[in-house]
Amino acid sequence: MKRIEVDARHALYSIAATRQIEDAAQAALPPHTLMQRAGLAVAQLALAVAPHSRRVWIACGPGNNGGDGLEAAVHLQRWGKNPVISWAGSPDRAPADALASWQRARKAGVAFAADPPEDFDLGIDALLGIGASRAPEGQMAHWIQRLNASSATVLSVDTPSGLQADTGVAAASCVRAQHCLSLLTLKPGLFTRDGRDAACKVWLDDLQVNPSSLSKSESFMPTAWLAGAPIEPAARRHASHKGSYGDVAVIGGAPGMTGAALLAASAALFAGAGRVFVGLLDTEALRADTSQPELMFRPVNELDFKAMTLVCGCGGGDAIRADLPRLLSTSARLVIDADALNAIANDTQLQTLLRARTGRFADTVLTPHPLEAARLLGVNTAQVQADRLATAQLLTQSFGCVVVLKGSGTVIAAPGQTPIINPTGNARLAAAGTGDVLAGLIGARLAAGLPAFQAACDAVYQHGLEADRWPENLPLTAGALARSLQSH
Repeated sequence: MKRIEVDARHALYSIAATRQIEDAAQAALPPHTLMQRAGLAVAQLALAVAPHSRRVWIACGPGNNGGDGLEAAVHLQRWGKNPVISWAGSPDRAPADALASWQRARKAGVAFAADPPEDFDLGIDALLGIGASRAPEGQMAHWIQRLNASSATVLSVDTPSGLQADTGVAAASCVRAQHCLSLLTLKPGLFTRDGRDAACKVWLDDLQVNPSSLSKSESFMPTAWLAGAPIEPAARRHASHKGSYGDVAVIGGAPGMTGAALLAASAALFAGAGRVFVGLLDTEALRADTSQPELMFRPVNELDFKAMTLVCGCGGGDAIRADLPRLLSTSARLVIDADALNAIANDTQLQTLLRARTGRFADTVLTPHPLEAARLLGVNTAQVQADRLATAQLLTQSFGCVVVLKGSGTVIAAPGQTPIINPTGNARLAAAGTGDVLAGLIGARLAAGLPAFQAACDAVYQHGLEADRWPENLPLTAGALARSLQSH
């Protein structure tokens, strides 16, 4: 068993893939083995996260997730705890493994109660796991409400009940756990959309099953990967110069929105780009930033689109539309953000130019938030958020480029690549300008020579990590976030 940390890469498997792995493992093992291993793992983690608990309430569903809870109760009873089980199942309808664990719990003398005890120190949610086909209701919804209202530590088995394991969409009645023990595999929904709020600290016990060692293991491919820490870049050679680290040009900053372009440029500068140019669309704006004299201001038509890595759209307003045909047609490396995405969404000719970049092997990264993604696909935000992995992959298929779908558990997708879910970052990034900082950071990584997919993955990870490291007593602003990049 291990706690899932943000510094290591982990495979994520869909419900369907997890079922296949489970079936293959069960075929190779004696009956009831996986549930016994799961129950032991749940009991062991329960002791680890709430070592001083005495009364443990275990809410068990009618299926095998409930069976894991029943099995855990047997161990807790033997170890001197006082488990109380509320079971939504019945012996005549329970799956074979769950029935065997119910019989073991009865034989061990574990207490059963139709209603939750008044007081408990630890609550174990073994209601639904990945088996939910609809939102919890009735008795289960009541038990979930009781878990969420208690002051006890809550541990969910496999996934918090009410959370869709593939998508991270939480039902109105969804367990809000402090710990979640994912069994056999990690599921994508634990790390995106509502998953991080519902599961909180995620643990994995693979039940001694390695998917790659099973028969037909070639079919057990991860649905996605949880990003790990990027490889540290090599130290800069002494015999190098500013041209060794690439040029970034930020094009944006329409009237009233010049700050967005300056934030993106600052991020590129502090992230190590050799030179950073700013082409402001507000021609009346000051052509200098006295706080950062390293930034070089140029008229947009004087920038060499072919030689530079371009970041466009940050604060671009409607004015960015006029420059997009040239940007899309001539730039070798391009990050498209904000208003540039909205312009493309509303113009089929720009969409054609965007798709044509694939044939020229030009590096392109789109960085939409959910509303911008919805505009690009002609859907609504709810449809985007209903399946963030599928949305990112659909955008990649539609436009042939790298997509960074921002949000809780940012998804990075690219043609021919298994998508990545980013584990870093927190709600402090929900502030104006932080997306501009990310666009500039991706631009710096592209300018340094990284392939577009790797540049996007590394930048998203670092962007979130800076927020995770942020001192609690200091406000996180986009400008301060950009400046913090210089220390890494």
